Amino acid sequence: MNLNGKKIDKPSLEIDGVDSSDYPDFSDAYFSAAFFTDGEELTEEELQELTESYPEELNEMAFEHFMN
Repeated sequence: MNLNGKKIDKPSLEIDGVDSSDYPDFSDAYFSAAFFTDGEELTEEELQELTESYPEELNEMAFEHFMN
């Protein structure tokens, strides 16, 4: 995953907005925190762009969160 030419540190990704009544779409889920591999934290605007740019990854993470 990349954003603005910088690589995202996937283990740092956090999501929020996972609602069981929204299964299986999880349309309310979003990335709530993340870091680039250089250690820089993503801004709110970058997190929104990441959410819009990587819906498949977000849905997969939401599903995993839902199953735990």
